[in-house]
Amino acid sequence: MNVSEELIREIVMKVLQESSKPATQEDFVKEKDPSGIIKIQTDTVRCEPFKQEGVALKDVVTLEEAPRMGCGIMELDHTSFEWTLTYDEYDMVIDGILEIEIDGRVVSAGPGEIIYIPKNSHIHFQTPSKARYAYFVYPADWQ
Repeated sequence: MNVSEELIREIVMKVLQESSKPATQEDFVKEKDPSGIIKIQTDTVRCEPFKQEGVALKDVVTLEEAPRMGCGIMELDHTSFEWTLTYDEYDMVIDGILEIEIDGRVVSAGPGEIIYIPKNSHIHFQTPSKARYAYFVYPADWQ
């Protein structure tokens, strides 16, 4: 392989330019307007492992940004986990099928559908395959 000095210089300059950019706090695309409006590109959010295998999530707003409402992305992979909500929650399915089991009954939702779960509900989040959804909680005492 024949690599020219010009190509090496170009690569080095590109690396130096990239490394001199200020680091961003988020590892996903989030736009913040001075008015307080926030836009999040959900397909750029990379979830992190949660307390149980097959469950991953990423909170996408801070309490400083939205002190009364929380929001994040969660992914389930062939799993179920038990939870008691201390807040009201809306879940909007992005991909897959999300199931909420409560008192032996199951409420299912697919892409574009929304499930509301009232405060103090004792449930199982579950999926027969994989699911990715956005969660919205009020009040934001979950963080």
